[in-house]
Amino acid sequence: MKRYSAFAIAREAARYHTGWERAWRAPEPKKKYDVIIVGAGGHGLATAYYLGKNFGITDVAILEKGWLGGGNTGRNTTIIRSNYLQDPSAAIYEKARSLYETMSQDLNYNVMFSPRGVIMLAQTHHEVRGYQRTAHANALQGVKTEFIGPEKVKELVPIIRLEGPRYPVLGGLWQARGGTARHDAVAWGYARACSDMGMDVIQKCEVTAIRRDGDKVVGVDTSKGPIDCDKLGIVVAGHSGHLADMAGFRLPIESVALQALVSEPIKPCMDVVVMANTVHGYMSQSDKGEMVIGGGTDGYNNYTQRGSFHHIEETVRALIETFPMISRLKMLRQWGGIVDVTGDRSPILSKTPIDGVFINCGWGTGGFKAIPGSGWAMAELMAKGRSPLTDEFGLNRFREGRFIDESVAAGVAH
Repeated sequence: MKRYSAFAIAREAARYHTGWERAWRAPEPKKKYDVIIVGAGGHGLATAYYLGKNFGITDVAILEKGWLGGGNTGRNTTIIRSNYLQDPSAAIYEKARSLYETMSQDLNYNVMFSPRGVIMLAQTHHEVRGYQRTAHANALQGVKTEFIGPEKVKELVPIIRLEGPRYPVLGGLWQARGGTARHDAVAWGYARACSDMGMDVIQKCEVTAIRRDGDKVVGVDTSKGPIDCDKLGIVVAGHSGHLADMAGFRLPIESVALQALVSEPIKPCMDVVVMANTVHGYMSQSDKGEMVIGGGTDGYNNYTQRGSFHHIEETVRALIETFPMISRLKMLRQWGGIVDVTGDRSPILSKTPIDGVFINCGWGTGGFKAIPGSGWAMAELMAKGRSPLTDEFGLNRFREGRFIDESVAAGVAH
């Protein structure tokens, strides 16, 4: 694989860009692989990448029923943070955040990581106490955050309205090294690196059945024919329950739609990410000038990937209270993604009752920020049988009552 660099751009410009090669191969599937990963989104591709990089396992196929990165990886609002309350959550999210900082260099692909900072607004006294508690917990976890007052919030976000008609801004939890990255580039960078290691990224290949020999997985049936494997990783977000049913076990998750929208582009006016959980909305400004806006999940289970007027009305109306200037903007586009939510709002990274089958799901609305940490941990779990990052996120915690309650840290935007 050719390395991308300023010299490569200059060389290709001189020959009218005729020398660029495909970023990743488009092979036909083999009859058998050591490992099959179902789902070519960020988490699935990251799992495959770290299987190769950290453990030398490269006989891997990543199967995707649609197009690479076409699910939640390409439909989220790109927020990256690690200011979680519980120790297991902070560990895996901080691992992810730290990997994002060097991802462009590691993958030789610019993922446009921008550590612009994330503020979670406190607009009630209950939130003030909650975020102060989280700041203390983060200090013990080695995650650098701080609780700031309204004056500092105004300094960081000049367009904000502190007094508010319903909920004044009383402060916020500030993580200076949080930020955003280009979601498509994350998937493309991982896919390119996986392909370079000899892995097969196979698009338009839907898994229709999971084959077992007793309690051990032996392969999958797909729209491109049967494929055998020794180990199977299920990393399909909102469709996890469907794949688990194929394998013969159930998951304690619900699938719901999460919607987002962007405004028309405007001049730079906000260079941090702001989350306002009390009024159910969060916002940042993209590199193109669009205001990227999101809110809470739909109030009912569904598998839609479309937007709705209800979301525009509720989310934008709430944000206008805190950011009056956005009332004058026009919406450019709107979309939805299918997220999988657990009862304790924490993910599942686990072995399953089927030998050789591993599951990575339940990230709710916070999957993008966890991609590299999730892939690192899942690869270790599949290669070695356990990972310190996944020990607390097993399926058995629901049977044993060992919940990792992140409903407060999740808020509206997990």
